[in-house]
Amino acid sequence: MILKTEKVIKEYTDYNNHLNVAYYVRIFDIAADVMLDNFNMGGESAKKDKKTTFVAEMHTIYNQEVKLGEEVETHVTYIDHDKKRIHYRLSMFHKEKKYLAATNEVLSLYVDLSQRKVVEFDLDRIKIMDDFVKNNSAMD
Repeated sequence: MILKTEKVIKEYTDYNNHLNVAYYVRIFDIAADVMLDNFNMGGESAKKDKKTTFVAEMHTIYNQEVKLGEEVETHVTYIDHDKKRIHYRLSMFHKEKKYLAATNEVLSLYVDLSQRKVVEFDLDRIKIMDDFVKNNSAMD
């Protein structure tokens, strides 16, 4: 499932004239926020419910460079969870040429911000995640 499309702008490039490593992660992070907002555990949840996720571990693989002016699509290509953790992989594809540019695998913890403590997912959020996995597993 496509989460977000982004165009590589000058500020995202480095002296090698391609997307800087930090901006791959930034693009992935913005796309992950789209997914987390859909699961009611993103920015709105942090403000309203005082619950959100914290990244505990991240692994990024850079497969092929992306240059200034090119567009990329970020897809969620894997997702799973247990009672307190969500594990997902995002894949960045060159929009026009369709090649895999990079992947970002993340393990995040569900956190109650009022306690700054890892807690179990609320049942409504588990249902949203399970429904998403069920409805999108045939698409991968």
